[in-house]
Amino acid sequence: MSSNTALLVIDVQVGLITGESPAYRSRQVLENVAYLLAQARATGTLIVYMQHESDPGTQLAPGQPAWEIHPTVTPAAGEIVLSKRASDSFYQTPLREVLQAHHIQRLIITGCRTEMCVDTTSRAAISRGYDVTLVQDAHSTTDSDLFRAEQIVNHHNYTLEDFGTDEHVIVLQSANNINFE
Repeated sequence: MSSNTALLVIDVQVGLITGESPAYRSRQVLENVAYLLAQARATGTLIVYMQHESDPGTQLAPGQPAWEIHPTVTPAAGEIVLSKRASDSFYQTPLREVLQAHHIQRLIITGCRTEMCVDTTSRAAISRGYDVTLVQDAHSTTDSDLFRAEQIVNHHNYTLEDFGTDEHVIVLQSANNINFE
């Protein structure tokens, strides 16, 4: 990777990854995100955390234990943590401005809720002129009323692979195939 790449860690929060309904492959996802963080830190790659927040009285309200970023992937001093209130990490957040200030052209995306925030942010990034690498074994979700989490993750890995425009595309890679040098 180069200095025009950023690692985006979306909503890897206690309540979404290991809460009452743990995410599919939660341990593996946490290990893979931690591995990617170590690689990014070692190469000086920009790391941006997105942290979903909800209304007071809900589990993802700021300050609630479930709202906290999971301790396995805690941000290091100086790393950027941006709050968001929608599935799209760009929507009403300074994410685009942060990426532009660092001359980022490519995003490596990991995180939680595959079918919501990971999918929406990946698609929004393409529309905003970024290339995306979706780490196929570093995003997850929980079972829904219609599908098992494994089906949701597999479906999104299938449908997002090579999704994009003529200029920008989403590619899938496993965590151990991503090279930050």
